[in-house]
Amino acid sequence: MSGITTHILDTSRGRPGAGIAVELWQGDELRHATKTDPDGRARLAETIEPGTYRIVFKIGAYFEEGFYPEAVVTFQVRDAAQHYHVPLLVSPFGYSTYRGS
Repeated sequence: MSGITTHILDTSRGRPGAGIAVELWQGDELRHATKTDPDGRARLAETIEPGTYRIVFKIGAYFEEGFYPEAVVTFQVRDAAQHYHVPLLVSPFGYSTYRGS
């Protein structure tokens, strides 16, 4: 299974980041825009090709008192046959990410 997915976890509240707008960009092209589901998950691409991708998480609307209006994660797809899962751990004043499975 190939493609790109994400999962947002709100570490300040101990629950999924539901209803957060997320965009997938490949270079300068917007590939997909959606919102996370009630479990904080979103499928961003079913098929991919090698290249540089960027996920823009619109977290400013989620955290009214937050510091970051958005979190941007840029990554390389080298093998389009693989699945790329890019989780985001987020709070009003910080975020981190990693390559998931």
